[in-house]
Amino acid sequence: MPKNILNRAHSRVLANALTKQHKIAIAGVAALGTAAIAVSAVPSNADTVTTGAPATATQVAGGTTLKNVKGTVTDQLADQTVKLDAFAAQKKAADEAAAKKRAADAAKKAAADAAAKKAAQDRAAKEAASRSTQRLDMQPVAAKTYANNLDGWIRQSLDIMKQHNIPGSYSGLHRNIMRESSGNPMAINNWDINAINGIPSKGLLQVIQPTFNAYHVSGTSWNIYDPVANITAACNYAAHRYGSMDNVNSAY
Repeated sequence: MPKNILNRAHSRVLANALTKQHKIAIAGVAALGTAAIAVSAVPSNADTVTTGAPATATQVAGGTTLKNVKGTVTDQLADQTVKLDAFAAQKKAADEAAAKKRAADAAKKAAADAAAKKAAQDRAAKEAASRSTQRLDMQPVAAKTYANNLDGWIRQSLDIMKQHNIPGSYSGLHRNIMRESSGNPMAINNWDINAINGIPSKGLLQVIQPTFNAYHVSGTSWNIYDPVANITAACNYAAHRYGSMDNVNSAY
């Protein structure tokens, strides 16, 4: 068989093999989702094809190079994966920072709301207290009144004594008044030693003038016959000498 016939047969076999490898490469590109790789067509009049050991690229007639499609696509996917991972990490960090900021803002708002609520409550309490004080100022307490009799005189004297820390009880005062004057505020003793000495005992509790003047309680009358003034001064004297009018059971 002539040598040129063998060369043409060999060329067709290699061309068919190259076409099959080309199709596989294109299918690989579609499966991996990368850009299509253009491959130059093999001229029909090619006479020879250089053969040799496999390499990262295959030499085709006319000087066209078919690159290692699988390796290139894998590298591109690896680069894209790295970029996507980096983007996902950045997005996750940004989301976490935004969530922390929202939580911090919510906490600040809650604290501000609580402070505003407390301030409003404090203002309301102060305003209520102020209104209460104003009402008290506008509504003075009515003065206490006492009956103009022995019961009223004793009760009024006890209230004054309480203000001045002078001890004594209703029963102790009443008992001594009835013994000394039988409840007569104008009673006077003109026969005892005090009368002989020119300073007779006077009033409900029969007090001499010097004693009345010495133990007079402020806020009461200076008239020794005034029932309340007489009782209060006598009780003040008894407190200093006997501890209390309650301890007096006879002339004192």
